[in-house]
Amino acid sequence: MIITTIASGSAGNAYIVDDGISQLLLECGIRFQLVKEAMMFDFSRVAGLLITHEHGDHTKGVKDFIKSTAVDLYASEGTLEALNLEGYRIHHLASKESKTIGSWRVLPFQTEHDAAEPLGFLLASQTGEKVLFATDTYYLKYTFKGITHLMLECNYSFDILSENQLDQTRKNRVINSHFSLENVKEFIKANDLSKLKEVHLLHISEKNGDPERFKKEIQELTGIPVFIAGR
Repeated sequence: MIITTIASGSAGNAYIVDDGISQLLLECGIRFQLVKEAMMFDFSRVAGLLITHEHGDHTKGVKDFIKSTAVDLYASEGTLEALNLEGYRIHHLASKESKTIGSWRVLPFQTEHDAAEPLGFLLASQTGEKVLFATDTYYLKYTFKGITHLMLECNYSFDILSENQLDQTRKNRVINSHFSLENVKEFIKANDLSKLKEVHLLHISEKNGDPERFKKEIQELTGIPVFIAGR
């Protein structure tokens, strides 16, 4: 399993997961030209583009992606309506209804964010590996078994957020829409880690996060390699 970060953070998000059979592109929140360059202009093995929600840092390059590739796009009905996307290569996903995309079985699940119908994804490969992808959510109400790779937002910590000079409205927005270090830890502890090989921490805030601290604490908790997306 190869996980590649093209971009991660408030400026834009895009990731590739590759099981050696086919690839999935997760998010397209930067200029599509940058995605093309990262992909070496080769989309022949990309089975689909999955979008979690409609915010620009996850969808900026989507319309150019649709115009420029023959790859199908998958997102919730609420996300597609918010983006005003439709066409024969646009597909609805519904929470807890799985779909086969290339060599992957994709199980969408509900996340908690200030968006129309946000989703996370459990990506089960034909190889037997399972990738859990969740970003832009302050909480995950589900637990999962047999995860081999975690791709989780770890946006901020409560202590850093409380020390920063942000107005209460902005602080509340962060707390009610993004995954904190503290909640990430609780989520990880609630899940089966027996097959876990890697953790990738995504979407860390420049002002309210501390990548090296987050990496150290999650690595101590899990005892496995932890990677900071984009580094």
